Amino acid sequence: MDKSSLKMAFGWLKQRRGRMKGISDGGENICFGKYALQALEPAWITAKQIEAGRRALTRNVNRGGGKVWVRTFAHKSVSGKPAETRMGRGKGGVKYSVAVIQPGKILYEMGGVAENIARKAVSVAASKMPIRTRFIVDSLTPSRDRGSKH
Repeated sequence: MDKSSLKMAFGWLKQRRGRMKGISDGGENICFGKYALQALEPAWITAKQIEAGRRALTRNVNRGGGKVWVRTFAHKSVSGKPAETRMGRGKGGVKYSVAVIQPGKILYEMGGVAENIARKAVSVAASKMPIRTRFIVDSLTPSRDRGSKH
């Protein structure tokens, strides 16, 4: 069955849990800024956690005139049934969305700020994440920092 006939037959099927095995196969290099926050563990990160990290970074980086790039998006919907509901009657409704994060994935990037400001901003954003992360610097190409005002 192709995708269109599958939709006509069943409607859109709800997502399954899947697996988080292995390391990230994309998104592990710094592409836009000079500094980044990189994941070291596999996990599901909710859309609320991604937004909390973005707000923390933006508050700290915009004081120095920098720019922030969010490299993750919550594509996966997670369903759940209400408490004290009887068994059966199908899968529950969508409760929230998550991003599947594997080790090595870049979560946020920033540029246009000094390294000490970037380190402080990343430490605040890392405290919002449910996994271990690390601060990395793109030292190979210093001219890549598009957000700088030199």
